[in-house]
Amino acid sequence: MWQEFKAFVMRGNVMDLAVGVIIGATFGAVVKSLVDDVLMPVIGLITGGVDFANLYVLLREGTATPAPYASLAVAKEAGAVTLNYGLFVNALITFLIVAFAIFMIIKAVNRMYRQPAAATPDTRPCPYCTMTIPLAATRCPNCTSQIAGQAA
Repeated sequence: MWQEFKAFVMRGNVMDLAVGVIIGATFGAVVKSLVDDVLMPVIGLITGGVDFANLYVLLREGTATPAPYASLAVAKEAGAVTLNYGLFVNALITFLIVAFAIFMIIKAVNRMYRQPAAATPDTRPCPYCTMTIPLAATRCPNCTSQIAGQAA
């Protein structure tokens, strides 16, 4: 059983999948940083200084300190129950960026592997000597055979 498991793990597809998962996790971390540290501060500035990470709805006050809370972190420390829609907006933007990046990568890979369209033939073999002749030819220039009516 150990030998079968070792053979399964060492197959190319499993190794490719492992590399893909690792690269995907790293790519996700980079995109999350891009959203949280670069895009959301700019969007917050445009929207009048709104910090999306601190947007929440208080569902129940905490037991440690009463509301209002200055930030989501303070509300969580107080034990408050919150609906964190700002973090959801951040996650949604992260998802859209990752999905768009994957779409562009798949599009580039498909373009790279696309087969060129088959060219329409403009020649054919002579039925007598099998040399290549133009489609419109009525006589073979190689064996001089009459080939009228045989145009393909």
